Amino acid sequence: MTVHQIPNSLQLDTFWMPFTANRQFKAAPRMFAAAQGMYYTTEDGRKVIDGSAGLWCTNAGHGRREIASAVEKQLSTLDFAPAFQMGHPLAFEFANRLAEIAPAGLDRIFFTNSGSESGDTALKIAIAYQRAIGQATRTRLIGRERGYHGVGFGGTSVGGMVNNRRAFVSAQLPGIDHIRHTHDLARNAFSKDLPEYGAEFADDVERLVALHGADTIAAVIVEPVPGSTGVLPPPKGYLERLRELCTKHGILLIFDEVITGFGRLGAPFAAQYFGVTPDIMTTAKGITNGTVPCGAVFASRKIYDGLMTGPESQIELFHGYTYSAHPVACAAGIATLDIYKNEGLLTRGASMAEYWRDSLHALKGLPNVIDIRNCGLMGAVELAPRKDAPGARGYEVMVDCFNTGLYLRQSGDAFAMSPPLTVEKNHIDDIVSILSDAIKRVA
Repeated sequence: MTVHQIPNSLQLDTFWMPFTANRQFKAAPRMFAAAQGMYYTTEDGRKVIDGSAGLWCTNAGHGRREIASAVEKQLSTLDFAPAFQMGHPLAFEFANRLAEIAPAGLDRIFFTNSGSESGDTALKIAIAYQRAIGQATRTRLIGRERGYHGVGFGGTSVGGMVNNRRAFVSAQLPGIDHIRHTHDLARNAFSKDLPEYGAEFADDVERLVALHGADTIAAVIVEPVPGSTGVLPPPKGYLERLRELCTKHGILLIFDEVITGFGRLGAPFAAQYFGVTPDIMTTAKGITNGTVPCGAVFASRKIYDGLMTGPESQIELFHGYTYSAHPVACAAGIATLDIYKNEGLLTRGASMAEYWRDSLHALKGLPNVIDIRNCGLMGAVELAPRKDAPGARGYEVMVDCFNTGLYLRQSGDAFAMSPPLTVEKNHIDDIVSILSDAIKRVA
C-alpha cells in the first residue's frame, strides 16, 4: 500500500464515486478532512497544497468565513423560496451584481445549480430563441472535439471527450455535430500563452454550414479555454474568427465559462480577456467559491427580448429548476462577489500569470514531458503515455503528488492546474517543485 493512502474506518462501499475508478480508489483511499486558505488537510493531518482550486471552483481559497456567515444567516432567515411564479430579493440582487461584472450586453441571468445544468439550459435557450424569431429550422447544435459541457444529455451530446460519450451514444440528442479541436502538438508544443498556429481551425464551421446548411444550425458551443481535457489555450485569432463566422451565418455563439469564469484568466470572464463576446455564456463553480451548488447562464438582451413575446401572462421559457436562485446559494454568491471585489481577485491573476507561466515551463526537459500549456492561471503538463497503458503514468504521478503534498487534477497523462486566485509565488514554487520531483520518480 502506498504511504499516506491509509485504510479508512468508514464503510466505503455505498458511495458510488463520480468520475473515479471506484475499485482502485477504495483499495487505497485518498481522503481530505479539512481545508483552509491554499491547503487541504488529510485524515492523517498532512497539509496538501491545492493546485487545482478544488475542481476549478475555490477561486478565493478555502474556509472563507464571510461566505459561511452569509449562509448561516440565510438559513435562519429564509431557507427556501420557490422560483416558479414567486421570488425573493436576493435572487434579483445577485443577478444585478453578476450583470455588473459581465461582458457588455450579457445582462440577463438565468440561475441553475451546476455547470451541467448551465450547459443544457444554454442549449435550450438557443433553440427556443431561434424558434421565437421565426427560425424554427435552426435546431442543430454544434460542439467541438475534446470539449466538455457537463453530463446532462445536452452537454454530453455536444461534448467531445470520447469516454464521456461512448457509453451513451444511443441516448444522445439528434442533430449534433462537432468542429475539430485546436490541439496541434506538432506545431504548438510548449507554447507560452496562446499558440501561434491554428486560427484556421475555426473555419471548420464553414464545413458544417456547407454540409448541413446554416438555416439548420442554432448554436455553436465551445469553452474559450478547454479545461477538463487538459487545458488547451485557443490559437491566436481563433475565437475572433469563430465569432465572425457565427455572426455571418446567424448562428448563436455560446461560451462555456464554467471553468474560465470569475477571474481564472485575470479578467472576470474569458470573454473579456479575449475581447470576444458570445451571445450566451454559461457559468458555475467559482460563482459561490464552490461552497453551495449554483450556476448561471448569461444571455444577451437580444436573446431575452426575443423570447419576451406573446401575452404577458404566458410563460416565455418552459424551463427551470426547483433550486434555481436558491436563497442560500444566492447568499453564498453575493458574499463571494464581495470577496472578489474587496480583494481584487477577478483581475489578480493577471499579475501572477507570468510567474505561473515561467514556473510551469521550467519543467520542460523532464522525463516524458511532451508539452506544457498555460493561459492566465490555468496550466497543464502533459506526459507521454506508456505503451498500451494510457493514463497509467499520469495516475502514478498524481498519487505521488498527493503523498508528497500536492493535489492536482489528472486528465489521462496530463495534469490540469488552476490554483486559487489567492496564490502567492511561494505556493507556485511548491506546486512546481512537488510535481517535478514526482515526474522524476515515476519516469
